[in-house]
Formats: sequence, structure tokens, C-alpha cells
Amino acid sequence: MDLSYGKDYEAFRAETRAFLKNHADKHPSQNRYDGFTKSSRAWQKTLIAHGYAARTIPKDYGGFGAEPDILKSRIIAEEFVKAGAPMGFQNQGISMLVPTLLELGTEEQKKRYIPPTIKGEMVWCQGYSEPNAGSDLAGLQTRGVEDGDDFVINGQKIWTSTAQIADMMFCLVRTEPDAPKHAGISYILIPMTTPGLDVRPLTTMTGRPEFNEVFFTDVRVPKKNLVGRRGEGWFVANATLKHERGMLGNPNISENRLAGVVRLMEEETEDGARVMENPVFRDRLAALQGRVMAMRYHGMRLLTHSIKGTDPGVAGMIVKLQGCELNHQLAALAIDVMGEMGVLYEDSPHIRADGSWQWSFMYDLGLIIGGGTAQIQKNIIAERGLGLPRGDKEPVPVRAAAR
Repeated sequence: MDLSYGKDYEAFRAETRAFLKNHADKHPSQNRYDGFTKSSRAWQKTLIAHGYAARTIPKDYGGFGAEPDILKSRIIAEEFVKAGAPMGFQNQGISMLVPTLLELGTEEQKKRYIPPTIKGEMVWCQGYSEPNAGSDLAGLQTRGVEDGDDFVINGQKIWTSTAQIADMMFCLVRTEPDAPKHAGISYILIPMTTPGLDVRPLTTMTGRPEFNEVFFTDVRVPKKNLVGRRGEGWFVANATLKHERGMLGNPNISENRLAGVVRLMEEETEDGARVMENPVFRDRLAALQGRVMAMRYHGMRLLTHSIKGTDPGVAGMIVKLQGCELNHQLAALAIDVMGEMGVLYEDSPHIRADGSWQWSFMYDLGLIIGGGTAQIQKNIIAERGLGLPRGDKEPVPVRAAAR
């Protein structure tokens, strides 16, 4: 059995390695790489120019314009992980909104929003959850009333990541109050500088304001900012949620984290011996490594479905649950490997890797809840993926459930 990629693909691998070698001193550190600094934005533009980010986004919208290729995507991921180089931005704008606009947005929306978003020049937040509509998202009450060419929006959102620094929000608003709850929602793009918006940061257990609550008081937004049809925002929202699950369960993130744990186990010592020599830690590492490898090949399966335009079914529903729990367990192993140093935080002079492992451990624990709790994800897998009965819950429209 020949498992080699072939001559053309190995030439592409050599090209990728040469790029990484030539740019080894130009990319920012992996530690706390968040995509909001000047250096990370510059790195993102370099990656786009060479086809290592926004690779398949058309040139008309600021991307590289390459044809989808599963093996080239795999080679890029493998070589960036080996080099310890960040692969570009993974955030709500690039990973969630951009593919939604490519699928459902108008030509004007694509040309206006996609180029600055993929370059990191326009930061987005997601206005979905509300104090009384988290797990039951379709129960949201933020309302938009038609007034001439605008919607006037009043209400509240919560758990809104990056709202404190965002330029724009993609938001779910109830515009048809008399329609069934899944049928009366619209998907609207809102500039964060619009009068009447009040953003209040919420500090999480990471010690930083990761989330926010956002209040809308007579916020006026043009109707042209509607994505998809009025009242069919649930359909658009589920398209975005599909991409959110893919982002939160991205195997490349887990591979990067695994590589970091391996380096840490090679560097840290216990009673004069490398932690890598400890059989208990090696067993934990091997078990997690197997799960990361499974995620890698599962990701290739999903890429195949995406290129062919076929529905992956339950295969696409498991990635968020699987990825968030795995990433949290990788961070937990790293903290245990550091021993007493693993409990340090923030400004301690003895902290390792700028405290990125401690931050990841806390943040990823939150992600098991955020973006749809683990329990909700299991319900999605059971009900929509495996066709198990919903019990006494209100039925979801077939069109929405299929997303």
C-alpha cells in the first residue's frame, strides 16, 4: 500500500517548508495568539498573499482564490504545526460569518465585508444568546420594528465574545412577533458604533473580560444589512452554527496544542529526569495523541464533504463536543506536567509560556459550555443526527433541523 502523497504534493510540501523557513522570524508567538495585534494582522496578510490563509476564498473578495484541495490543506496544517507557526486567524468573523456570507449573502455584502474581515481589519461578534434564550435560542426576544428603510432594535444579548473590541455584530432579531418562534427571526449585520448600543464587559475565570452583555436601545439599522430573507434568520443562523462547530472543533488547533504538550514534556524535569520518561504522563499523552489523530482524519472526511457539497450528517455534529473536551484535557495535561509551576498565573516570574496553558485550561472549560453546552451538543447529535425522539419538546422545522 502506497500512502505517499505523490510528487506534486511533495513539491508543495517543500514549498511550504521553504516559506516557513524564510519567515521564521516574522510570525508572532503561538502564546496567546489572538489575531488582534498589529503583528498578527501583518502575519495574516502575509499568509493570504502566499495562499496559506483564506486559501479558497475568491480573489474578488480578497482571498487567494485557490481551488479546494484536501491534501494541500493537510500539508499546510502539518508543516505549520511542525514549525510552531500560527496558521492564521480562527475567529467569529473569518470562521463563522465569512462562509455564511459566501453561501447566503448578497454580492454587495460579500464585497463590503469579506475583504476587511479576512485581513483582521474588521472584528466581529455574535449576537445570539440572551439572558432568557441560551440553550433555547429560538426563544430570543430582542425585537426589530420596521421604520421606513430601517429596523429599530431593542433588547439585550449576553455571552457576546469580543463585543468590547468588535467593529460589527451579526445578530438575531425577532422581526415577526406573531410568527412561530423559529419563523419570526431575522439575521442582521450591525455596526458596533451605532447609537443606542451599550457594551458591558463580563470578566470570566480567566481573569479577563472574554464575554460581554450588550443592550440595544432604539438601535437603527438599515434593512440592506439583512442577510437572507426577512423572517428566515433561523435558517441563516443554523448555517453559521454549523461553521461555529467546525471552528471550535478544528483539528489543527488540537494538533498545535498536542505539539506544545510534547515540547513541554521534553523540557520539564521531575527529580532530574525529563517528564517524558514518566510512564504515567506518557500513557496520558499517548491516549490524547490517538484522539488528536482521529480528529485529524475526521477533519479530512468533513473537508471531502465540503468540497463535494454533500451533507456530512452526524459527522459534522460531533466536532464541537469532541474538540472542546479534547483541548481542555490537553491543557490539563500540560498543567500537570509543570507540577507546582502549573498553578502559577498572570505576573509570576516563574510562569511558563506567558501563562498560556493556564489561560487555555480556564478558557476551554468555558467553551465546553459556550457555543452550545456539551449537553445541548449531545441532544443535537441524538435528535438531529441519529433521529432519536425529542420527547415533549416543541418540534423544530425540518428545514432548520437539517442544518
